[in-house]
Amino acid sequence: MEEEKAYGAHVMVLPFHGQGHINPMLQFSKRLVSKGLKVTVTTTLSNTKTMQAGAGSISLEPIYDDCSEGGLGGPGGFKGFIERFEASGSRGLIELIEKLESSNYPVKCLVYDANLPWALDIAKRLGLPGAAFFTQSCAAIASYYSMHQEMLGESPREPAFPMPGLPPLGLPNLPSLGSASGQCPPIVRYILNQFSNIEKADWVLFNSFDKLEYEVVKWMGKLWPVKTIGPTVPSVYLDNRVEGDKGYGFSLYKPDSDACMKWLNTKETGSVVYVSFGSAASLNAEQMEEMAWALKQNNSNFLWVVKTSEKNNLPSKFLEEMSDKGLVVTWCPQLEVLAHHAVGCFITHCGWNSTVEALSFGVPMVGMPQFLDQMTNAHFVEKVCGVGVKPRVDEKGLASREEIDRCIKEVMQGEKGEEIKRNATMWKELAKEAVNEGGSSDKYIDEIIDRLMSA
Repeated sequence: MEEEKAYGAHVMVLPFHGQGHINPMLQFSKRLVSKGLKVTVTTTLSNTKTMQAGAGSISLEPIYDDCSEGGLGGPGGFKGFIERFEASGSRGLIELIEKLESSNYPVKCLVYDANLPWALDIAKRLGLPGAAFFTQSCAAIASYYSMHQEMLGESPREPAFPMPGLPPLGLPNLPSLGSASGQCPPIVRYILNQFSNIEKADWVLFNSFDKLEYEVVKWMGKLWPVKTIGPTVPSVYLDNRVEGDKGYGFSLYKPDSDACMKWLNTKETGSVVYVSFGSAASLNAEQMEEMAWALKQNNSNFLWVVKTSEKNNLPSKFLEEMSDKGLVVTWCPQLEVLAHHAVGCFITHCGWNSTVEALSFGVPMVGMPQFLDQMTNAHFVEKVCGVGVKPRVDEKGLASREEIDRCIKEVMQGEKGEEIKRNATMWKELAKEAVNEGGSSDKYIDEIIDRLMSA
């Protein structure tokens, strides 16, 4: 019988439901494993089934059977799912940690998605260090924190960072969490609940790196023990120090990889506009039409991810007329696409994972945020990092075909485009530096491990 591998410590990782939350926490788990730790990722039963094929040496344990209770489509919608996950998941989490107490490697730390603050209460009750993991940017969380202070009736602290012209965090197109009480919408109250016990966390982790959000990290470090541990992009694209780490190992959709890569291989360097709005955001019918016309009148080739639920919003005969110029797919392998030499521009909703990926690959962006933190991220892309532009929108929030076309040309052509490309290359190198041996993110991870090993 093969002898069990010796581990330095055992860390349990609890991500929130959803691809944008699971992927960065899985990548952080792989970093810990590569440094000699044992990691157990615990989540819903449906997620563990989907993750089986790609999680590698990470142990997967379900703490909530959402398959039998309908998941997000069960009673009460999203609000009902959240309540059931907390009730059943908290019991399952306690039972799992206690079961492992008698093993060779009892759990030494709980890393939990900050959207699940009840997990920190459990960690403290069981005498474990707890690390909150924020999957949004430091800047977005700083903005939320100011809202949290106002909701509590406290005077907001000095602004975390100078961001003149930043639009307020937007709230359209979000699922309801039940009837509102008071002036604070339910979805906002749910988000702000991340701060309910954050002062008890031993570490506050972010999928970012120091140089990317320097001013915000410095400000936030006065509040909490902040550690930036990103970018949480598969290692093969950054430092290549995590063996076999070529992908996330989890996807809600099946990508049309062969078609995408074969098509991109026929295109010249920097000639393709890649368009994707992620797994959660969607364009309405009017914006879909403007996007379609913008891609049609622009001279560049395009690869456009149009989810099945959006296809009916495409203009009549668009697919047939654009077959020589563009490729439309329901999902694609985004990492491989962004890493491909043919891609010269990324039209994105500026979800934080997509933003961090584009920065890590040095791909210029056209930011079209839809809600919440995406507004902050798009501002950073344009005004702070200088790696993209944002189309002007009308009073309804609609970006016209002319505006989108203008932004594509500005990013891919001319003097402004060259400056954006230089900035994109700079951030790509800084992202690699952060996770490489001795980089800021690498040092922070080592500091956490050192404390766990000495406990």
